[in-house]
Amino acid sequence: MLDQLTPESFHPYLNQTFRIQAEPAGSLDLTLAECSETGQSGRSRPQFQVLFIGPVTPVLPQKIYRLVHEQMGALDLFLVPIGPDGRGMRYQAVFT
Repeated sequence: MLDQLTPESFHPYLNQTFRIQAEPAGSLDLTLAECSETGQSGRSRPQFQVLFIGPVTPVLPQKIYRLVHEQMGALDLFLVPIGPDGRGMRYQAVFT
């Protein structure tokens, strides 16, 4: 399923909450803050990234997490913490 996702798959859910199950922190809510193309991959879809915002602490280590959204369902995404900004801790997932 991940190979079929495009930026348009995420656009309707900007500024919406995705729940993540992160042990030992328990469940954590992340907000989909951005979705942007990063280039062409030579495939049928462009390369793109999504950016989620969560609480400043705890900082989750980079790894695959299951994110659940009411309409999108469950997605297993490799999230990388890329540092805080004024909104909270930022987590990035890249699709190539």
